[in-house]
Amino acid sequence: MNLFFWYPKCSTCQKARAFLEENKISYEAREIQVLPPTLEEINHWLQTYKIDLKRLWNTSGILYREKNLKENLLLMSEDEKISLLASNGMLVKRPILVGKDFILIGFRENEWRDQLCPKS
Repeated sequence: MNLFFWYPKCSTCQKARAFLEENKISYEAREIQVLPPTLEEINHWLQTYKIDLKRLWNTSGILYREKNLKENLLLMSEDEKISLLASNGMLVKRPILVGKDFILIGFRENEWRDQLCPKS
């Protein structure tokens, strides 16, 4: 089962959810601000999918700017960064869809279609 992290008030997340529904792709939804990704989940993603930690930051978010993370992240260790991400879902880029053998971060319809919709 795919795990879908989203924020209901986010228009991009709404588009991603509509895409999943339209294409009859099963998923379990998790509101990112209520149940953010855990330390274990984030570490698993980094190790399994070989993604750059930078891709997980919601750099356009209010909280990111309020905490001056553009500058402050430069002074943090990777463990500190992961702990901070896990502490508040509003710091995490969204939506995220995690499948058995993939992770999609942010919603780019073509990328999601290529990954999720079988070629005819």
